[in-house]
Amino acid sequence: MRTGRPKAPLMLSDEEERELESLARRARSAPALAQRARMVLACAAGLDNKTVARRVRVTPATVGKWRRRFIEDRVSGLMDEPRPGAPRQITDEQIEDVIVRTLETTPRGATHWSTRDMAKATGLSHMTISRIWRAFGLQPHRTETFKLSPDPLLIDKVRDIVGLYLHPPTHAVVYCVDVKPQIQALDRTAPLLPLQPGQVERGTHDYKRHGTTSLYAALNVESGKVLGRTFSRQRAREFRTFLDEIDANVPEGLDVHLILDNASVHKSALIRRWLSRHPHFHFHFTPTYASWMNLVERWFSALTTKQLRRGVHRSVKELVAAIREFIDVHNETGKPYVWVKSADDILASIARFAQRTLQAHQG
Repeated sequence: MRTGRPKAPLMLSDEEERELESLARRARSAPALAQRARMVLACAAGLDNKTVARRVRVTPATVGKWRRRFIEDRVSGLMDEPRPGAPRQITDEQIEDVIVRTLETTPRGATHWSTRDMAKATGLSHMTISRIWRAFGLQPHRTETFKLSPDPLLIDKVRDIVGLYLHPPTHAVVYCVDVKPQIQALDRTAPLLPLQPGQVERGTHDYKRHGTTSLYAALNVESGKVLGRTFSRQRAREFRTFLDEIDANVPEGLDVHLILDNASVHKSALIRRWLSRHPHFHFHFTPTYASWMNLVERWFSALTTKQLRRGVHRSVKELVAAIREFIDVHNETGKPYVWVKSADDILASIARFAQRTLQAHQG
């Protein structure tokens, strides 16, 4: 017995299916459009409206609406229709004026435009300026820093290190090694006010210093586990001691490849003599000003965020114990960091950035 009107068949061409699959993955940039694409794909797979509604968590009427819109207008039918309302009051010339002023000028006595300064200069409201900037992705209040590596061996070093990440040598272990210097044991001048419903944790902005320590860390690229040791200083002899510790933790018969920066300690006469007695150790130096290529920096960031920045340590001993506990927990529960970019991708990105910098300087 038929319980309703028969549904028009929903068939997809190969091109439409690819386009819908692409739209369905836009859950962040266009969540409503992604949801509609998933509805259509499910309907095309033969599912009825109620089943699709349960899967996508909408009503069957909503599924029917977008199914009908797709059958009538295909993919374009999934787009939002123009909404009724008052005609736009801002002209294209006014919008262009705002964009040109934002990109090519600065206000008198300031380094960048604010919405209210631009509103005064153009005669528009500050909310209108905000909408224009948002529509064109302009954020004059924000700035970022960068540093291009001047290393003459940049290309060779990038390929060398990325090769160790993506294609590690056989019968060898790869460690990312660095030091986090002068970590301060800090205690607040008053007790913390703990987190409560409706109230974030609060602490005094000032603090008491109780000494410092430096942490040498070696991140095993394959396992993600970390060897760490603290020292009161960071000289060549401390680094040599840490190298001995790494050597003691490596199974016999394996080569050891260390990725590290260009600090003078790593190239000192003491370390060179140590390397001559340990020929299975091989140093790979990151390009100058390219510490981001050393994966242990990512682990240092986690240490700072999760332990050091908000930690209260009344002595160096307490600080060292907290660092040790963080390392133990990471080694029990952590996973290896995965490097995904190829050397060609990195070098192409650097080339594009350098070209943009040159054009901005010349223009």
